[in-house]
Amino acid sequence: MTRPLLVLDLDGTLVDTAEDLIATLNRILADEGVRPMTRADAGALLGAGARAMIRRGFAIAEVPLADDKLDRLFSRFIPLYGESIAVHSRPFPGMEAALDRFVAAGWDLAVCTNKLEGLSLQLLDALGLTQRFAAICGGDTFPVRKPDPAHLLGTIARAGGDPKRSVMVGDSGTDIATARAAGIPVVAFTFGYTDKPVAEYHPDAVLDRFDQLFDAVATFGIA
Repeated sequence: MTRPLLVLDLDGTLVDTAEDLIATLNRILADEGVRPMTRADAGALLGAGARAMIRRGFAIAEVPLADDKLDRLFSRFIPLYGESIAVHSRPFPGMEAALDRFVAAGWDLAVCTNKLEGLSLQLLDALGLTQRFAAICGGDTFPVRKPDPAHLLGTIARAGGDPKRSVMVGDSGTDIATARAAGIPVVAFTFGYTDKPVAEYHPDAVLDRFDQLFDAVATFGIA
């Protein structure tokens, strides 16, 4: 029988990447004469990608931003972020112990994120986490990305899993919508990057801590 599979989002779910993302964004904004963005300013856009964050920074400062300039700034953001991808980024408390518990119970693990695959691998490598996962699929791994269910289903396939024996874990409406479209149970954490409380998106479970995850997933009767 196929082993059960836990598929996790990255930014705001596995790792708190906010400070490094904002630091990179503010380097770009400063060079453009735009005031820096705070974590509160960024909010849910921390999980929406660099383009959305750059656009938000200009909008907050009420500075026009043409599409071609956005493209140029995005191209600059990627290498800059890569240079300081894990200065402050750290796993959320209890994450590694929680994943160890799943592995001990016979589960496989995978990552499904809209972060570029190369940056995802670089971050997880820097934190010593890469080898935990049977598949790490980013926003450019497939022709589609979350909330398209094919991104999640493709990740499950790469990990050698079965959608009927898989669970999604995330922190945003995008993660929940993706899992719903794929017909997969979904757990949401409250500590991530979301535009409104994740409970309002009606996941199957809402958790505050990683040490609650195993027992919550057990209620789905998958293992």
